[in-house]
Amino acid sequence: MLRSLQQAVYSPVNIGHAGLGSDCYCHFTSPIRRYPDIVCHRALLSTVDGSEPAPAADGLAELGEWTSAKEREAMTIERDTDAIACCFVLQATLLARGFDEVFEGEVSGLIQAGAFVAFGLGAAGESKKTVAVPPFEGMLPVRRLRSQDGVRDWWELGEQGTILSGERSGSVLRLGQAVAVQVTQVDTTRGRVDLVLPS
Repeated sequence: MLRSLQQAVYSPVNIGHAGLGSDCYCHFTSPIRRYPDIVCHRALLSTVDGSEPAPAADGLAELGEWTSAKEREAMTIERDTDAIACCFVLQATLLARGFDEVFEGEVSGLIQAGAFVAFGLGAAGESKKTVAVPPFEGMLPVRRLRSQDGVRDWWELGEQGTILSGERSGSVLRLGQAVAVQVTQVDTTRGRVDLVLPS
């Protein structure tokens, strides 16, 4: 959900808060986690009681660009690290259970090349009480999807990016659709998982 929203940028220009629909907004978190939080705290303290000097206005635009770029870099590193750690857990699970395990999943993203499927530790058919922690995500490439007669199908991504349709088979993969998958490969160094539909 968060990835579908437009990313915020740090700027000295107050454009308000899109989600709150208000111009009366100042960004900061508590506890302080980012440098922009410190800048906002200092600005507020300088206005409220003068205990901090006001940030220099002439450097705020450049500082906003720099901190926005650094936040995106940190987010990319965090996602990559999470993916690699999950791959190690998944690999250990598959070594213990076997690579023929079928997992219940849900289509979490679609691109022309295939579907991203989020799945957990509960195998397909197990009780819904199974807790899927941590959730894994893998790629189900369209090149691995075949029509019922075993021939490769041509898959087309819909205009809204929420559905993949098979031209020959008429099969569809929709965003949010439940799907059973098997893992064919775990690349721990790149944090990637390859999936297929069970045969």
